[in-house]
Amino acid sequence: MIAPLESPVQLNPMSRRHSEKLVIIQRNLAVLRRSFCVFLLIGSSLVCARSIPAADSSPSAKWEKAIRAFEAADRQSPPPAGSVLFVGSSSIRFWKSLSKDFPHYNVINRGFGGSEIADSTYFTDRIVIPYRPSAIILHAGSNDLSAGKTPRQVYDDFRAFVEKVQSALPETPIAFLSINPTPLRWAQADKQKETNGLIQRYIEGKKGLTFINQWDVLLGPDGQPRPDLHVKDRLHPNAAGYKIRAELVNKYLDSLNLPQK
Repeated sequence: MIAPLESPVQLNPMSRRHSEKLVIIQRNLAVLRRSFCVFLLIGSSLVCARSIPAADSSPSAKWEKAIRAFEAADRQSPPPAGSVLFVGSSSIRFWKSLSKDFPHYNVINRGFGGSEIADSTYFTDRIVIPYRPSAIILHAGSNDLSAGKTPRQVYDDFRAFVEKVQSALPETPIAFLSINPTPLRWAQADKQKETNGLIQRYIEGKKGLTFINQWDVLLGPDGQPRPDLHVKDRLHPNAAGYKIRAELVNKYLDSLNLPQK
């Protein structure tokens, strides 16, 4: 006897909707799993990116080579503690007679390139504070104006330098050796004098700060910068120009009653 054929199973509407929901849930779970994997990959990439030092984007970073050279010299021959630190632009850098001009004091020369005040501030943790100097002579500002900064901006940069130094060395005296007149940049004289005035007024009456004015003594009887005090570039001092500066700074240092050699 032949058995009757079984009729196919028919799903009722409720079962069909349940099956469709299961399919949708499974698809959503698959999407969630893929999204979670992508999230993990992105998170790992960000962690790796943070672990790689970013390139220094500060304008001051261009002087990194010069600063590393100072640090290498310090490792080879550490400067004496309590030295007088000269820091700033190329007029400090080219002061080759520094030790001879200040025979009673140990001196450190940390002038670099055509630097601006903000550059000295940027590298303070590496070429100022570690020396624990007995006094700091800062000379810069002319390059700042020549690069397009306003007198107010240069003044603000000077204040930032003072604040950063004093936060670490509150008892260390700081002197600003003023912007000086030069034949090459005489067209900027008004801005230079304005900057000097802003800084001088800020310094007046503040303990530990001194303004060393070298403007007037570097002018001739005609009120113009003396060419005979400059090298051929008409910007940097020659030996006679440095001698005048040394007299002014020595007078200031002697007034501090610092330990001498």
